[in-house]
Amino acid sequence: MSFNRICVILIAVLCLFGAVSGIHAQELSALNGMSISAQWFLSYLNGESDGSAYNYFTMKRGYLNFKKQISAHLSTRITPDVSVDGEGDGRGDIEMRIKYCYLRYKFNDVSILTQPSIEFGVAHRPWIDFEQNINPYRVQGTLFLERAGIVSSADFGVTAFSLLGGEIDQAYQDNVNSAYPGRYGSLSFGIYNGGGYHAIEENRNKTLESRITLRPLPDFIPGLQFSYHGIYGKGNTALAPDWEMNSLFLSMEHRIFTTTATWFNSLGNGKGSWINDNNQSVRMTGYSLFADVYTPVTNLSVFARHDHVESVDTAVDDTRNRWISGIAYHLPGGSKILVNFDHYKRNAVVTKTECVAEIAIELKY
Repeated sequence: MSFNRICVILIAVLCLFGAVSGIHAQELSALNGMSISAQWFLSYLNGESDGSAYNYFTMKRGYLNFKKQISAHLSTRITPDVSVDGEGDGRGDIEMRIKYCYLRYKFNDVSILTQPSIEFGVAHRPWIDFEQNINPYRVQGTLFLERAGIVSSADFGVTAFSLLGGEIDQAYQDNVNSAYPGRYGSLSFGIYNGGGYHAIEENRNKTLESRITLRPLPDFIPGLQFSYHGIYGKGNTALAPDWEMNSLFLSMEHRIFTTTATWFNSLGNGKGSWINDNNQSVRMTGYSLFADVYTPVTNLSVFARHDHVESVDTAVDDTRNRWISGIAYHLPGGSKILVNFDHYKRNAVVTKTECVAEIAIELKY
């Protein structure tokens, strides 16, 4: 029996137990403490990749979130991930896999650690969810480190998380961002298979990953945060090439604008694909710049992003650049409609280019 199925059965049993135990007979219901939400990315793309034109409608991603509060400290989550298969015999089929399936235990506060918790199962990894709550345009495509092929958003393993020093004031949470609202920042670390929730474990190695975020001036510049993100492990292949990554992230959030800057240096990657002819990991470095300007009166925002990745090992000539720009109309509850342009060019042994115009809709409820 697969791990995903075991997790689903385990969560179902615990949800049933939590609904029955300690509740009066007249209140018996499997839905007590249950919340359901959804997020869908629908898109029309018109573009060209290496000289081949394409033009189609698609569903880029779809998530259904089932969350169950079993007790004051224990909760669960199952999130099926629905997407269109782009490869193999099933190309074009709509397929489903489990993105999140975990038990979450929330501890009492300890000193400066606020709302500390642990997730076990197919859990959040420390980085991607954090950045996606600052850069809200996942509907356009994956964010920098994931798109570069370095790390994924979830994996089989254990994640610990905590806010630092209580919570930032409620006005900031209401008007700017309520995600990861630690007054002085937050931290997260964990141990994982390493290949991501969509990959089979190909070796016996486990990957260590961490993030620490500091908000140095919560009373004067509450939107300013500095983050460090580190990974140590092996690439997810039978050869298990080295994988060591360090990244720095600067973010500034305000009611009407958001800016971020990312830098990374990585020996190898999670997939184990950044290797040379001798099957040794190669070093890559890069940066990403993002800006978003929002006008509350019109609910419109204009955003732009530039990603740059290049090889450090001169024997491996590999340079990748991506330029993204667009305009979005924001709907209630986090839904949005956007028009964007995405241009990508890779100079390696064979030059690859792609240019696409897109109309995308994010439905969130």
